[in-house]
Amino acid sequence: MAVMHHTSEFLLGQCARYPELRPLDLLNSLRQSAFGCGSFPADEAERLQSPREKASVSLFAPISPAIEPLDGDYCRVHLQYLQTSTLSIKTLFYLSALSAREPSDDGWDTLADSLACLLALAEEGKLPFSPGETEEAVKCWRAAGYPACRHSEEFYRAYAPAYCVVRREYARLLPLLAKIDRLLAEKPRIIVALEGGSAAGKSTAAALLEKIYDCSVFHMDDFFLRPEQRTKARLTEPGGNVDWERFQEEVLSPLTRGETVRYRRYNCHTQTVEAPKTIVPRALNIVEGVYSMRPELAPAYDLSVFLSVSPKLQHIRIEKRNDPDMQAMFFVLWIPLENSYFDALDVRSRCDLILESDVDCPGRIKSPASAGPAH
Repeated sequence: MAVMHHTSEFLLGQCARYPELRPLDLLNSLRQSAFGCGSFPADEAERLQSPREKASVSLFAPISPAIEPLDGDYCRVHLQYLQTSTLSIKTLFYLSALSAREPSDDGWDTLADSLACLLALAEEGKLPFSPGETEEAVKCWRAAGYPACRHSEEFYRAYAPAYCVVRREYARLLPLLAKIDRLLAEKPRIIVALEGGSAAGKSTAAALLEKIYDCSVFHMDDFFLRPEQRTKARLTEPGGNVDWERFQEEVLSPLTRGETVRYRRYNCHTQTVEAPKTIVPRALNIVEGVYSMRPELAPAYDLSVFLSVSPKLQHIRIEKRNDPDMQAMFFVLWIPLENSYFDALDVRSRCDLILESDVDCPGRIKSPASAGPAH
């Protein structure tokens, strides 16, 4: 029932946002909500021949907000967003491709429920077209196998749609991607730090960046203290829960000089340091993990990002992916150490960008100046 209510609000919101829409446009929105996909017309894409041309105001209709949530895990990123950010159109295209998924049973079930909601709203007279017109549109679409469809001619004339459909979890990272695109256009090689607490989404963000940019990723988890280093004095030091000295020597120093990195990964299971691993620096190099923004390391970064997570969401994520013994380690030991480090060294406010894990709309991402407490 709650899902049906949400779908009703979404459909009525689409009618209010686009008064000239037709039933086909709602069908298009519901399919995008279930499976992603969706883009702008090919003739529009052909006109985008360079990063400079993408910002031409004449190409895109004024859409506000530029990031439009759909009814589910997806949203439309209107190309107007490219005018107000340094995000490259290549990156946006890639996000859209990563977001699309093959139709699955759960997606078809979602679509069936959404269509039932659409027909119910039409029968109640809440849509700007008749029940018969809506039923006919659904009938024809069902007979065709629910294909991906274009907007109606009325919609194109009124709104000139030009957008990509991306997953909301990706859209949350758009400000970060825009900053990376700008830096890559200015420098041959950059280093970006992804800082934040446990379960804030750092590893997930790093994995996405690796797919988009084919970058190098270094994990602070590979530099936890060896058993003999875990003294009481070291663990009471803010940010002392990691061997930052070894990380600086083996990774960050050669990386800033553009030299090949040879580092030894700490294996938490065997509690030993493994044989050296060799990585050649790339255009984009990511340092992912808590303690990456220690004051001794921070000057090496071209961009630093703090991924924040609420205690509630953090608790849910940790319980979901860990057994009870490991959960206890997080809640009793590791998270208190992280929070002490964040507070004592003012980590959050020293980062260039803050992304809230509980927020999927980039328009609501906080800047360091306006950000609240980390926890």
